[in-house]
Amino acid sequence: MKARLIRKIIVALIILLPAISFNGCKKQAKCGCEGDLLFSLPEYNQLFNYSDIYYMDSTSASFQLGIYERYNFCNPSEMYPVYKALKGKNQIILTGDVYWNCNYLMNSSSSSYYYQYYKTYDIRVTGMTYQPFGKK
Repeated sequence: MKARLIRKIIVALIILLPAISFNGCKKQAKCGCEGDLLFSLPEYNQLFNYSDIYYMDSTSASFQLGIYERYNFCNPSEMYPVYKALKGKNQIILTGDVYWNCNYLMNSSSSSYYYQYYKTYDIRVTGMTYQPFGKK
């Protein structure tokens, strides 16, 4: 009788412990230009060369920081006139809000080594200004 009661308690614990210890779902960051803000530039006080910003007509634009981070503009057509006005200037400071890129997040879940090192972000550029040499 006692062994039967102990067995029932053990079975109940096996069933109930996972349910009790479950902390709930971890909120996944919303991706894309309307997603959850990761950080804002100029977090790095990063200067860019004009030629480091790649525009495809006025429909898409991007830049890279080092070799492992790529940033795609959320608003390339809005910033294109500013970009064109800066032609001939070398040092550019970008400001904006940075979000996870949705394609990156979907592909990184496959745990490929490529996605562990090479990150892709979306950035809503709020400013693009000329920085004369030697000034900060």
